Amino acid sequence: MKDFLKSPVVAAGQSLKEFTLEEGFEISLVASEPMVQTPVAMLFDARGRMWIAEMTGYMPDVSGTGEDRPNGRIVILEDTDSDGRPDRRKIFLDSLVLPRSLCFVDNGLLVAEPPNLWFYPIENDRPGKRTLVDSVYAVGGNVEHQPNGLLRTVDNWIYNAKSAKRYRRYGDGWKIENTHFRGQWGISQDNQGRLYYNHNSANVLGDNFLPGFGHWNANQKRLAGYNNPIVANNRVYPIRPTPGVNRGYMPGILDDSLRLVNFTAACGPLVYRGDLFDPAYRTSVFVPEPSANLIKRNIIDEQGFRTPGRQAYTGREFLASTDERFRPVALCDAPDGAMYVLDMARGIIQHKTYVTPYLRGEIQERSLTNPLNNGRIYKITPKGAVSRPLAVNADTDAELVALLGHANGWIRDHAQQTLVDQKRLGSVPALKKVAASSKNEIEIIHCLWTLEGLGKISTEEVLPLYDSRSYRMRAMAFGLTASVLDKNNFRTFEKIWSKLLAENQTDVFPYLAFSMHALSGYDPVFAADMLKKLAEKQPDDAFTAGAVISNLEGKEEKFLQALQVSDTASIIVRQLNAAIQNGISRAASQSKAMLASQYPLGAEFYNTICQTCHGADGNGIPSLAPPLNQSEWVNGRKDILTGIVLFGLTGPVTVNKRLYQAPEISGDMPGIGYDPAISNEQIAQMLSYIRKSWQNNAEPVSAGEVEALRKKFSGREKAFTTSELEQAF
Repeated sequence: MKDFLKSPVVAAGQSLKEFTLEEGFEISLVASEPMVQTPVAMLFDARGRMWIAEMTGYMPDVSGTGEDRPNGRIVILEDTDSDGRPDRRKIFLDSLVLPRSLCFVDNGLLVAEPPNLWFYPIENDRPGKRTLVDSVYAVGGNVEHQPNGLLRTVDNWIYNAKSAKRYRRYGDGWKIENTHFRGQWGISQDNQGRLYYNHNSANVLGDNFLPGFGHWNANQKRLAGYNNPIVANNRVYPIRPTPGVNRGYMPGILDDSLRLVNFTAACGPLVYRGDLFDPAYRTSVFVPEPSANLIKRNIIDEQGFRTPGRQAYTGREFLASTDERFRPVALCDAPDGAMYVLDMARGIIQHKTYVTPYLRGEIQERSLTNPLNNGRIYKITPKGAVSRPLAVNADTDAELVALLGHANGWIRDHAQQTLVDQKRLGSVPALKKVAASSKNEIEIIHCLWTLEGLGKISTEEVLPLYDSRSYRMRAMAFGLTASVLDKNNFRTFEKIWSKLLAENQTDVFPYLAFSMHALSGYDPVFAADMLKKLAEKQPDDAFTAGAVISNLEGKEEKFLQALQVSDTASIIVRQLNAAIQNGISRAASQSKAMLASQYPLGAEFYNTICQTCHGADGNGIPSLAPPLNQSEWVNGRKDILTGIVLFGLTGPVTVNKRLYQAPEISGDMPGIGYDPAISNEQIAQMLSYIRKSWQNNAEPVSAGEVEALRKKFSGREKAFTTSELEQAF
């Protein structure tokens, strides 16, 4: 083996020597094995302790043998001697299967352990009697494609990656609502509460608008302003050869020095909201790439609701390592303002479902399977930064309200959540006073959302925001209005919204359209008229058009007939026609229950593996995968479809006369035929299931046909391209 391809296990004490870090910063090792093992998620509590999810069971070997063993843990790490490194480890929960996410709520802890979401009261650092919050939190998929994140945001809701649900605790119960489907692994927020996420081959995706809007129309497949490619440049710059990636055999995946060219395992994005870095870094989104052993920095600009982004550097990264087992999977803000890095410290980072023969060979050749019990946590700070205690000493209402204006986002979030969770109603007068008098927009945002969380936000706090010169404040006005709108004040808001329309304040037109969803329950005539006027004022603005149509499920055709827009090629007309056709398709879909009884293994397989990218309705998921419904690839030759499923397909690909390619979708669909644990019968039933589902109606596939193609291409180690398919079959 060539020396530069060797992959020795780097001891924790030597790992710092392998890093190249942005000038002006330093990195220190905070914790390592055996203090921490395979960390994937982390929270800080008010005492500065780390609560960590350890996914010990992830990929014990290249076949994932024993992955379902209950050996995951939630641990608490504490620094008792104040030297900056934890010296005490306490197990809060053990015997978990692949735990993935944590969230503090109401003196308790949410824990995601698929398929369930549990709530555990915390009683003297021990779990109390647990409550089942959601029995189908993470049903289906595999470790790489199951919901995770549990991000508690400024608007007091908890959002997730790889999920279309949000959660909120009310009293002793929980409210679960639908929202936009977002991301794959990890999720973050900016100071306004807008969400940022990604998928494995996309650098930064995100929301242009606050997260609680626009998810109401099932006929609308793509809504401008959500799942937006904030940073479309996916180039990465490793400092070591990285041949151990799943598609390393393919042209363009590695450069001539065997280094990864573009993201293939992007995850765990973090909008830096701390106060320790230079202010220039407070518009940064950092993204780990564990397959290339690096962390990228991106810079986000704020232009009203538009948030264009770019990579911070060309030809280098914020942090990169020559250690192949440096696997950063999550980043955390902290009470001290530093950025913390969670390193799984594993050789294998690809889940068994998709491991190609090429990657299997790389793992075996360079002994990447072991060790299994390593794990590291690093802290990144500016050079010479004064170390500050992690504990937050604020107990009174006044102290907590004062922290809502702190420069550190972690501190602000903690103060808001403490006031809300402990129902500190005595803080309401101070919150209202600060919200009315402060010149600090971020402080105002937290004060008002804290009032909302306490159920004490009123019309009097919201109305002045509409007159603000600041777009941030006007956006928050729309975000808060849903919490105060009622039968006594809706006419007041109608006057304000009519004024904004008449003054042609186009930067809030999408929010005006979104707000008609709540208003329609009080005045459907005004709401319908407002939507029509907005569409006619901006027929070629994708953001306004999308926001209008989000209100129109089942009413698109009637709205289009009444619309006075002469240009049939305008965006609003095109999007309405697309929604109408999607509605027709949904109505004509085959019975899922009937097909599931006919192809039980196929239905289960689709719902657990394929649905996470192609959607329950088969119409694809933005940024992930194209539609299967009415796809010529699904309804066409079954041998070609079988070959794609067995060995994968590399884009671009045309479906129904539309070209799909990265970054709009993931550039590759991995094959599943490499996994011997997946039987021919399972694959055959899944193929038959999708060829009969929705509006598809093609003949079924037999297990024998799958077996024959597995044998025919048994030596194949790479995915097909569309041109290869024409020659191979």
